[in-house]
Amino acid sequence: MTPDLDKLRSWLRGSALRLRSLLHSREWRQSLSPVLLILGALLLGYVGAQYGQMFFEQRQLAHEWERQQHARTTVSPPGVAKAEGDGLTRLSVPKIDLDSVIVEGTTHKSLLLGPGHMTDTPAPGDQGNSVVTGHRDTFFRHIHELEKGDTVLVQRDGKTFTYEVTGKKVVGPDDLSVIRPVKDQQLTLITCYPTYYIGPAPKRLVVFSKLIGEKDQNAQASAASR
Repeated sequence: MTPDLDKLRSWLRGSALRLRSLLHSREWRQSLSPVLLILGALLLGYVGAQYGQMFFEQRQLAHEWERQQHARTTVSPPGVAKAEGDGLTRLSVPKIDLDSVIVEGTTHKSLLLGPGHMTDTPAPGDQGNSVVTGHRDTFFRHIHELEKGDTVLVQRDGKTFTYEVTGKKVVGPDDLSVIRPVKDQQLTLITCYPTYYIGPAPKRLVVFSKLIGEKDQNAQASAASR
């Protein structure tokens, strides 16, 4: 065995002993505690900022949705065109106290603002399988409580669409069968699962519902104004 190799092994052994001693020393623990506190504070601040932005954006969307409804139900003078607005969609699930405006798209940024409509699927209320996704720790955190027969309401373009939950199931993240086209008017809600899983959840919870009723608020408003 060469002297250089002996020296290297001796140095490594000594370094390992010094590192072990450092890890068990009081000074190390004392210096590590403030670092962990700072990291924890930064993490809480980041999460708080995300939730704050979500709340603010949803409030703005809700105000805009209310403005659109008022514009549709207000009787305009003769010769004045009625404003139609941007056609925002509102999703309500009475059982779980969910009431939020749907955003278009399912990107990470979109889902921070509200439940996202999958753009390749029909709009809620239209013919076919309309798919809406949401984060399990924000808007869709309670959809696992929904059971067959529960009511889901969608308000869009002056109409209220009433859906009834027909079932739910847990699937893998790559299972595309739940978003396939259908002939009937169906609303599919999707979120990650398990709900309280720490880290990226390995499954998806899917709630299916079918359209059972439709009301035209514009027609009711016109009849009431006569």
